[in-house]
Amino acid sequence: MIEFADVHVRLGSRDVLCGITASLSEQRVGVVGANGSGKSTLARLINGLALPTSGTVTVLGLDTRRHAAKIRRGVGFLFTDPDAQIVMPTVAEDVAFSLRRKGLTRGEVDRRVHEVLDRYGLAGHADHPAHHLSGGQKQLLALCSVMVLEPDILIMDEPTTLLDLRHSRQVADLLREMPQQVLAVTHDLPLLAGFDRVLVLDQGRVVADGPPDDAIGHYRKLMA
Repeated sequence: MIEFADVHVRLGSRDVLCGITASLSEQRVGVVGANGSGKSTLARLINGLALPTSGTVTVLGLDTRRHAAKIRRGVGFLFTDPDAQIVMPTVAEDVAFSLRRKGLTRGEVDRRVHEVLDRYGLAGHADHPAHHLSGGQKQLLALCSVMVLEPDILIMDEPTTLLDLRHSRQVADLLREMPQQVLAVTHDLPLLAGFDRVLVLDQGRVVADGPPDDAIGHYRKLMA
């Protein structure tokens, strides 16, 4: 469960989010809105990368103000640009880096790394230079580095923006198979097909909230 209770975020003189109240328990939740509507800030509130100016955000039963570090252990975050998350020279090393604080044996680390690479189609690239991958493969690598930690919740901020159609469809297919709760911030409306719920943000406020067809219909009218 992700809960926002009268959440406001103010940066300087600008109100980024205004009075957000929502309880998100559905497995697949999408967030759409124009640039500058507050979507990315909303996503960052969920794992404590941003904090509310007022109001509370509760994730996995914990207040993000007091328990951000613990929440981040259960919430994976996938950024728009995978290069921002790739830190090691090779693909396998980059995924293994995520497990460095888990106290696992080398054998267990290797097993989990190769298992997640195989699941997301990168097993054949384990020893390849990470930054030489294609854009789509880099996004899959970033996803592997998050999913190897087995989070309860996955937050994705514009996960298909830099991808071609084939890789966008691959990410969409992977989302449908994941057991985790997923919240996806996106301009890629086809990605939200089959989602349980979509929130529409406009000028920092939730202006529509419901099934994808209804919410996206409202968004299209808003953009027109």
